[in-house]
Amino acid sequence: MINQLYQIAQKPARRIIGIMSGTSIDGLDIAQCVFHHTGKSTQVEVEAFTTIPYDPDFKSALHRIAQKQTDLELLTLWHKRFGVYTAEQVLQQLKQWNTDKSTVDLIASHGQTIFHAPLQTHHQETFGNATLQIGDADQIAYRTGIITLSDFRQKHIAAGGAGAPLAAYTDWLLFSSAAQDVVMLNIGGIANYTYLPCQPFKKMFSTDTGPGNTLMDAWMRTHEGLSYDKDAALALQGEVIQPMLEHLLKHPFLHLPVPKTTGPEAFNLDIFETTQLNIFNSADVMATLNYFTAYTIAENIKQSASYLPMKIFCSGGGAHNPLLMQHLHQLLPKCSFHATEEKNIPGDAKEAVLIALLANECISGNPDIFASTGLPAVRMGKISLPG
Repeated sequence: MINQLYQIAQKPARRIIGIMSGTSIDGLDIAQCVFHHTGKSTQVEVEAFTTIPYDPDFKSALHRIAQKQTDLELLTLWHKRFGVYTAEQVLQQLKQWNTDKSTVDLIASHGQTIFHAPLQTHHQETFGNATLQIGDADQIAYRTGIITLSDFRQKHIAAGGAGAPLAAYTDWLLFSSAAQDVVMLNIGGIANYTYLPCQPFKKMFSTDTGPGNTLMDAWMRTHEGLSYDKDAALALQGEVIQPMLEHLLKHPFLHLPVPKTTGPEAFNLDIFETTQLNIFNSADVMATLNYFTAYTIAENIKQSASYLPMKIFCSGGGAHNPLLMQHLHQLLPKCSFHATEEKNIPGDAKEAVLIALLANECISGNPDIFASTGLPAVRMGKISLPG
């Protein structure tokens, strides 16, 4: 197997299956990618992509264990179960895509984040940054017969990072421009962006901004019995509640310096405890959460990046929310908004492609190329062998 890894590393091109499940817990993203070269010479072709929605019971179980007071037995069982499920879905997709699994060099699985605990949030110096993802990669490797890489965030933390966002690696390699400042905005459960300045004297960085879809989705699940506000249908019927917006804008995370990282642990319905929600209708609450999400993204970009005419590539589920995008256009009038499809990467596939790229760099790349970016210059990913 070690010899096989060496051979894969030396190949001119590698077929890698990238797998992502985000904090929104909507479904499993699977991207079949072919990578030519590494580093700044990387070229990627997304051969196939799909999102497999989680059924309601599966999704509910994942939400249940992604809480502070979770059941340890349940967590242990689901670490295995999620790995088994991932392997099953990969094998099924390879059949549907008519891809012979012997032609797949690697699987790269992010797993499901259960808890994200940055120092900025828990303030316990003894522990520093920490994060936890489930989805046993040994189950994936054994059941598929394909070498699997996983647990990418742990090396980032070991090297002094916060474990998130990781998108900066893909963004810098594939989207940076010498002609114009670029912002790579991903609106998943949590919103984050990478700032890619065209001038070498400016500092590149990647940061979370706060909630993406997490608050809106949590409200819809709890109060409307729906997974999300499709096409912002409910939010479009409401009006922003100013006292609620002012309360939300006092959240301490929003006032921390960048780069920073957070998760649903910090942005959930508990932040409403001091507001009188019973006097507000659901449409107005959703309108407020929608605007709050857009405002926190826009303010972070204006305050932290060089707010000049810049190109913003949008991806993630929030990019499909018409009201959220309308707010962003209004709040960032100097910016032009673009889809990652311009670079031949489907927006919904971007996170799965990121995980595949990290695996490509781990096996074949030279991490020293990241030293000039300020990112931890390390290989990320733990290797699970099939046998």
